[in-house]
Amino acid sequence: MRLPRSSAGWTIAVFGVLALLMGALGLLWPEAQLRMLGFEVPQSRSAGDYTGTFLTASAMASFNMGVYYLLATATEWRAFFRFTVVFRLVTFAVFTIVVLADVAPDRFFGVALWEGLGAVATAVALRRDARRAAPAPGAAQPARQAPAVAESGRPAPASAGGGSRSAGADR
Repeated sequence: MRLPRSSAGWTIAVFGVLALLMGALGLLWPEAQLRMLGFEVPQSRSAGDYTGTFLTASAMASFNMGVYYLLATATEWRAFFRFTVVFRLVTFAVFTIVVLADVAPDRFFGVALWEGLGAVATAVALRRDARRAAPAPGAAQPARQAPAVAESGRPAPASAGGGSRSAGADR
């Protein structure tokens, strides 16, 4: 896999690697992931408790998302980078609300913060990359050569008069 080619690509790559690793952790050792997030891990679960099923689905989604982010990094898919900024900010808002509403433990706010800071870091990096790519104000633009024109007034084929002389210079 090739390394990211932009600052924004690096922010996406870091998130992708961490999403992939957290997904793998959730699949291999779900109790550790629950403890990290501040959730209780009871000795046994009652009938009808599908916490394990939900955690497996979430972990697999995280693992897959990590792969998607790494693929976007490898291809420098800038539209995807911009898309993630918006939806990671939405995720930050939703996760913050569930903590404030006492639906999730306070430690879960760390996940919200990670999403929000990641979105801001990618947005800043995208802006920085765009400024680097833009020509400096007042910089001379390279001159464009006019295409060669045949006597018919239409553009000449590339092999006919494509040099530095114009088509009528032979007369």
